[in-house]
Amino acid sequence: MGAIVEWTPDPRELADLELLLSGAFQPLTGFLGHEDLHAVHERGTLADGGPWPAPVTLHLPGDVETAPGDEITLLDPEGMPLATLTVTEREPDGLVAGPVKGLGTPEHGPFARLRRTPAELRQELAGRPALAVTMRGPLDDLSEIVATAKELGAVIVLLPLSYGEAGPAVVRAALRAKDRLPADTIVVSVPLAPRDEPEIDLELREHVATAYGAAEHLAGPEPVSIPGPPHRRGLVVFFTGLSGSGKSTIARGLRDSLLELGSRTVSYLDGDVVRHLLSKGLTFSKSDRDLNIRRIGFVAAETARHGGLAICAPIAPYAATRAEVREMVESVGADFLLVHVATPLAECERRDRKGLYAKARAGLIPEFTGISDPYEEPDDADLVIDTTHISIEAAVTQVLGTLQSGGWVR
Repeated sequence: MGAIVEWTPDPRELADLELLLSGAFQPLTGFLGHEDLHAVHERGTLADGGPWPAPVTLHLPGDVETAPGDEITLLDPEGMPLATLTVTEREPDGLVAGPVKGLGTPEHGPFARLRRTPAELRQELAGRPALAVTMRGPLDDLSEIVATAKELGAVIVLLPLSYGEAGPAVVRAALRAKDRLPADTIVVSVPLAPRDEPEIDLELREHVATAYGAAEHLAGPEPVSIPGPPHRRGLVVFFTGLSGSGKSTIARGLRDSLLELGSRTVSYLDGDVVRHLLSKGLTFSKSDRDLNIRRIGFVAAETARHGGLAICAPIAPYAATRAEVREMVESVGADFLLVHVATPLAECERRDRKGLYAKARAGLIPEFTGISDPYEEPDDADLVIDTTHISIEAAVTQVLGTLQSGGWVR
């Protein structure tokens, strides 16, 4: 037995973990390794030839050290243990593979009473054939479902795929449909995260339906998303750049301009201010820097969830952590705008208003971004600004113009 590590997977990985533990992803018993993933991508099978359509993976950051034989305790967002994973593979990109074992019944949010394992549903069906209907949106026309169930002599099992922010609405749609279907219709909430490719998503839904005992599977129509106008949607404007690049000054200028316009509710999360309050006590190690950015992202996403506009201005040197924040924001139905203040290191060091670069060069500040610790330049920035030869006012005007042209500000 190796080292014991604790880790909280991201929302998609947690959803996959629940389906692994429940048996809904049978024959899988854990997160996939290199050979299985290669076979899935190339042939739509596992390495042993058994059909399986989609990657089911878990990633850890590089500073969380694990090796084959180690045991990882997987936690929910509140820190409660959900399962253990015995590591069989650890790839350089952070992918970790191995079987998982549950540590108890997970706690659920809305509609917990409608969660059931495939084994529990099969027992309830008691051998009766089932028609499973997987849902990501409302079922407007029930005639095909009723006719198919009658032809098969089957019980209708509605499987609302209750992943993410839209999950509760999908379950409510299933309960409304149940009221218009035969009395023995069953509703089971299944937290299956959508896959990017529609045909792969459909194949995975069929696998899950089969696991729940379906003799036949129907996929409900995809929901028609009609997002509100940009000026009514939540937005996070996330500035990233080296110390001294001008990002905080631009961010404050943007805040002031938006407050003068008065058309949006604005929250400003500066990196230095956050460290004194939200992240007090954290060091400047990579893991603590990542945690600081995640905390900023969480607060910003909660602001945007309710239609607010959040401005963030941390250094945020690591691409993977910035991507996590983008996912946090977009998962609540808000928009994310990444602004890279790309002022070169030489110019930032020439300015050195706080004397930080001089201290870093002298070895007085360890792990200083740009000197003794890397800054990973974004390749997904929505706007790039170099303040070497332009004024702060001009930079603010560029950002504000982007918000106005995108419809976020009127």
